[in-house]
Amino acid sequence: MAAFDPQLVAWVTGAGGLIGSHVVRAAPAEWQAVPLTRENLDIADFDAVRARFVSEHPQLIIHCAAVAKVNDCEAQPQLAWRVNRDATRVLTDLASNIPLFFLSTDLVFDGQQGNYSESDKPDPLTTYAKTKIAAEQAVIANPRHIVVRTSINGGTSPTGDRSFTEQLINAWREGRVPALFADEFRSPIMSEVTARAVWELVSKNATGLFHLGGAERLSRYEVGEILAAQCPELKPQIACASLHDFEGPPRSPDTSLNSSKVQALLSFRLPSFRESARELAIC
Repeated sequence: MAAFDPQLVAWVTGAGGLIGSHVVRAAPAEWQAVPLTRENLDIADFDAVRARFVSEHPQLIIHCAAVAKVNDCEAQPQLAWRVNRDATRVLTDLASNIPLFFLSTDLVFDGQQGNYSESDKPDPLTTYAKTKIAAEQAVIANPRHIVVRTSINGGTSPTGDRSFTEQLINAWREGRVPALFADEFRSPIMSEVTARAVWELVSKNATGLFHLGGAERLSRYEVGEILAAQCPELKPQIACASLHDFEGPPRSPDTSLNSSKVQALLSFRLPSFRESARELAIC
């Protein structure tokens, strides 16, 4: 990939979702980003995936597709394993001689530590996290491939309801008061920033494992406060909640990421969510 060809083709799975759609839009001129969505390719149909790969011969795969909601994975574990782990294995096998970029999650950690670096040992608590770790292992076995664990991503999605920022704004528009955890911490980042970082890593032929989060550790409640300040016209209100009162699947209290390794490769400074919310005028 040292010499770029205008006809280089990159598959982007999950292009109908939040991060995937931004990756497609952010593709540099030398790449033709082919958006793969549920409508035009079911990645759980492995025969169809193999046939299309043979037909199109992409030079890069950026794999964003997943069953990404924790509750959905708990409710449909077989589907979660098939899409998140098995489909990734199929793509990894097909991409044995080309770069493959896999988007993973900070939720592979149990959240007892925070500020996780790439050398910290994962301890997944949910079906979703376990499927992503299994997929990571398949990807990272190939020295051409790259795994990037990211945190919660904000921004606009094609369906208008995939990001945490959209979900909060939609709740306020409907007059609801969302309850946000004051004791669950992440490294929120905007999907535009994630997409930019993805393509820079592609251009640098990066391989291995990286963490990619915003430059600020924030609780869910703090994120809500920042977003509310950007959207006064919605008369936003939020309620303070605690993980101690949560009765659903286990949650990791602090999966904030140390992104210093990837920051050393990027040409731009990873912003905090606070900075991004102000610059992008989310509301």
